[in-house]
Amino acid sequence: MMKVERYLILFILVIPVLILRDFTPNNELKYLSIVDEALRDGHFFTFYNQGEIYADKPPLYFWLLMFSKWIWGEYSMFGLSLFSIIPALVSIYVMNKWVEAETGASTRWTASLMLFTSALFIGSGLVLRMDMLMCMFILLALYTFYKRYSGKGRPIDRFLLPFYVFMAIFSKGPVGIVVPLISMIVFLMVKKEIRHFGHYFGWREWGILSGFCIVWFSCIYLEGGSAYLNNLLFHQTINRAIDSFDHKKAFWYYGVTFWYAVAPWSLLYITTLVIAIKKKLLSTDKEKFFLSIIGSTFVVLSIFSAKLDIYMLPVFPFCTYLTILLLPKEKEKWVSFTLYIPIVALTIAPAALFFIERKPGIPDSPFIYIAVALLFMFSLTACWLLYRKQMYKAINCTALGILATLFTGAFALPQVNPYIGLTTAAEKAQDICEQEEIDHYYYYRFRSGENMDVFLHEEPVKITNEDSLLNIYQKGDCMIFLKEKDVMRSQTLQERLKKIHHEKIGNYYLVHPPLPVQYSETSLP
Repeated sequence: MMKVERYLILFILVIPVLILRDFTPNNELKYLSIVDEALRDGHFFTFYNQGEIYADKPPLYFWLLMFSKWIWGEYSMFGLSLFSIIPALVSIYVMNKWVEAETGASTRWTASLMLFTSALFIGSGLVLRMDMLMCMFILLALYTFYKRYSGKGRPIDRFLLPFYVFMAIFSKGPVGIVVPLISMIVFLMVKKEIRHFGHYFGWREWGILSGFCIVWFSCIYLEGGSAYLNNLLFHQTINRAIDSFDHKKAFWYYGVTFWYAVAPWSLLYITTLVIAIKKKLLSTDKEKFFLSIIGSTFVVLSIFSAKLDIYMLPVFPFCTYLTILLLPKEKEKWVSFTLYIPIVALTIAPAALFFIERKPGIPDSPFIYIAVALLFMFSLTACWLLYRKQMYKAINCTALGILATLFTGAFALPQVNPYIGLTTAAEKAQDICEQEEIDHYYYYRFRSGENMDVFLHEEPVKITNEDSLLNIYQKGDCMIFLKEKDVMRSQTLQERLKKIHHEKIGNYYLVHPPLPVQYSETSLP
């Protein structure tokens, strides 16, 4: 098995990002606001965002956020990020364990690096979302099924299989049951053993899964009533699948997003798979199962109305490890060529930094230049290794270069954070309000502004039009948050900002009349 030190290396290389990054306003800050509201109101199975039902997500991830706040005493980015990065590393461990019989330790290290540096996989491991948690439980469910199918299962696996499926549902929702069940059914159909499906997921397994769901739904009904339960089971589940009110995309959506979702390895995955299918190289049950998971998930999720690129996350580990299983069987030059393209692109990419015009106001950091220099050196070395026909070493070098770039560039985050999130602006606003005895917070239209209550400890009031904004400013005793892009879209706001008291923090303007309010100097004409 791959040594634990290598998992530790992967973890260490992302620690600076986990510690130094700010919360993103649109999702992460919203989750924290939802948790605060639940703790304040004593809700643990039903969740609300500013008083509105939020049945989009099951409770497990919110419970973990609550637990982290209890442990750390606050919302620690590092503490909260553990619930994404640890499931990512566990997912890699499960896949390495799965292919242990067919691969050596060095090959599994290459696979680990490929999966960990796939764009959407590492992105999901670094942000505060429940998708990686769901991915981990889906992998555990499928691995448990395969152990039972191959005759290596244990008696407890009859309980663990439905338990993992439930935990996947409890993490994210219906995708948690759709992916494992459809994958198992399709694989058994390929093997012409569909009649044995009940042996792996029979009455006992359905009973265990149903029992967990009944307990969960009962708790929802007791705490939130039939309206919340109906929203969860029908509005958020059936309606999203058939005619989604949100994230509605075309059938071919995942065919487009796949190319960047698993970059820089997408060409390698596709080429390897196409050659294997064309030459009938998929000979083992394990390879056929991996392909069944990829194909069935891709088709079923494409049929659903609601689509997000991150929904395909459980497929990416199988793309990586099926490629690793098939590469020794393929000798075509096309396979190496698919690596030249992304590696050469990564070699050239750092040069673009010197030609792209930097956005005014964004601070310059030496860490960014060190990071791109590292990317250039690692990628150039990988090109040389490819030329020497050392493909696995070239993959390792490229992946480690990406991680070294991420590790080094992360030290520039404290300077960039005001352009990522709202923490700096909110803290500055609080200091100003305390000094000038301002009691009221407002924000102008921008998304998730209401969730600044996480920092401000009170809900800011939304301003919907320019006239209201100007009237509120003239009355005084106010702190108004404006987003830069809203100002840039309005010539009126640009002109007014030249004549009123404000401060610029990252992407936000803090507009506040100084006390005492001198209307002759600061009031609007």
